[in-house]
Amino acid sequence: MTHFDVATAAVQGALDAGARYADARVMHRRYESMSARDGEIDELTQDEDAGVGVRALVGAGWGFYAVPELSEPAARAAGERAARIAAASAQVPGPGGGLVPGVATVASWSSPCAVDPLSVSLVDKGDLLVSATRTMREHGADLAEGIYQVWDTRKWFVSSEGHRIDQHIRECGAGIWATAIGDGETQRRSYPSHRGQYGTSGWELVDSLDLPAHAGRIAEEARALLTAPACPAGETALILGGEQLALQIHESVGHAIELDRILGWEAAFAGTSWLDLRRLGELRYGSELMNITIDPTIPGALGSFGFDDEGSPAAKRAAVLDGRWVGVLAGRDSAAAAGLDYGGSVRADGWARLPMVRMTNVGLEPGPHTLDEIIAATDDGVLMDINRSWSIDDKRLNFQFGCEIGWEIKNGRRGRMLRNPTYTGIGPRFWQSMDMLSGETVAWGTPNCGKGQPGQTGHTGHPAAPARFQGVRIGVRG
Repeated sequence: MTHFDVATAAVQGALDAGARYADARVMHRRYESMSARDGEIDELTQDEDAGVGVRALVGAGWGFYAVPELSEPAARAAGERAARIAAASAQVPGPGGGLVPGVATVASWSSPCAVDPLSVSLVDKGDLLVSATRTMREHGADLAEGIYQVWDTRKWFVSSEGHRIDQHIRECGAGIWATAIGDGETQRRSYPSHRGQYGTSGWELVDSLDLPAHAGRIAEEARALLTAPACPAGETALILGGEQLALQIHESVGHAIELDRILGWEAAFAGTSWLDLRRLGELRYGSELMNITIDPTIPGALGSFGFDDEGSPAAKRAAVLDGRWVGVLAGRDSAAAAGLDYGGSVRADGWARLPMVRMTNVGLEPGPHTLDEIIAATDDGVLMDINRSWSIDDKRLNFQFGCEIGWEIKNGRRGRMLRNPTYTGIGPRFWQSMDMLSGETVAWGTPNCGKGQPGQTGHTGHPAAPARFQGVRIGVRG
């Protein structure tokens, strides 16, 4: 018996119980993480799970059921149960239950991986974190922390339309954090981002971060921030570092263009969306420098895959083109309900969760400038980098963000360090004010995107580079 046999039994069980469409995913996932604190290993986690989840469509109603037993009888019973749930769901009026046409595909896909993260010894991984956290303490950090995480996922997908796809996806990443404590003040500096950097890659990604080489710097910056002047309040030119802009994209673009939110099907965990489908293709989202793509084909980015969890092949498409809103993140059913002809953005957090519309790699195409050119062209402004806090309303429209560090920009030069920098804005107004964009793009990985109820954790990528925005309100409090 193969994993494909188990998935096939689940699909057949659903069809025999009355489903007009069914698909099943067998998944086997291994997870490993280690954290260190102040030069000592703090925690080691190693988990492994496997199971099969099956979706069934009866009329306009979906049903889902999952079991941790990989046998044909258990899978068939799960399919039958999913069909019964779908039949019950179909009794409640809802969308028409159509699906964008899918192409039956038989394929195999693996993510690029030069060094298998799980093959690297725990001793070497531990030594890396211990070294970095010790260095941070030696350079003035009162609390020094580090972590790495590894996911190794295998999927076998079968549908009643003839799909038969297996994938092997390896993801990993790491980060370090230095905290300095002063008189009524606490400051933190992170590297390479506020949650670390992650990708669909092997351990070579972690090696490339060279955590120990940056440990001393971020500890010294955290301590310097304790006595740095506070970020001034007012409206000014704002330059955002690429890591912060990645989160800005995630919160004010990525979630907003999820089609299930736009349709009102999904409101849990991050609200709905301010976007109106009637304005797709004409709405001015940002300036002409704003070109946002949905691209799960980027090698090494955290939101990359060969096929989504409906069997749709990974494909690049535009979400915002020259500032105009032109595309969404969609699944086969939501796209059909909206009159669109594409899906490709449906994934689930494990075999026991219902696949739903999720961000893949949603990011900015490179701009024509460099960060140095942006600073040189700014007479008066503030540069902010590395996220510290975020807040956005349930329409993904009004936001307020705090960053770990800021710098004054005066007469085209970077000046003194600023403490507790914050900024606020309204999505389309903010993006329309972008007048300079760097081409120094990094695909920042977000391994903890929350959505759904029960909650699911998604892995997303956000290509971004430093950019300048005019007339932004900074120094906001509360």
